[in-house]
Amino acid sequence: MAKPRNRRRKLQVTSLIDIIFLLLLFFMLTSTFSKFSEVALTEAASGGAALPDVPPFFLQLDTDIVRLNGEALDLAALDTSALGATEPGTPLLVSLQTGVDAQRLTDLLVALRKLPRLSVTVLGS
Repeated sequence: MAKPRNRRRKLQVTSLIDIIFLLLLFFMLTSTFSKFSEVALTEAASGGAALPDVPPFFLQLDTDIVRLNGEALDLAALDTSALGATEPGTPLLVSLQTGVDAQRLTDLLVALRKLPRLSVTVLGS
């Protein structure tokens, strides 16, 4: 007696391709792409630039507090501080304390964007 031969059925991938295409189309149409804000940074040039006669402000950025010339203040209150009434070209030196991450520095730079009269310099360690 002869055993019946098992015939292999061909795998049909047409329906699988259709499903993948529909999923791809669904995710492309439902996803949102948000534009992240950019912070413009310029490289400091070496050499003797003429400094204004205005004394510079010194800002210390820590992980939880901001100090402007030694006085603690909130990051959101920078524009109501002494920095809000500065002359154009007033230098602001920013010192980063240990443990400050890039997001904290970016938050500070975004807050300082509201004060275009300042000439901001971030001091490296």
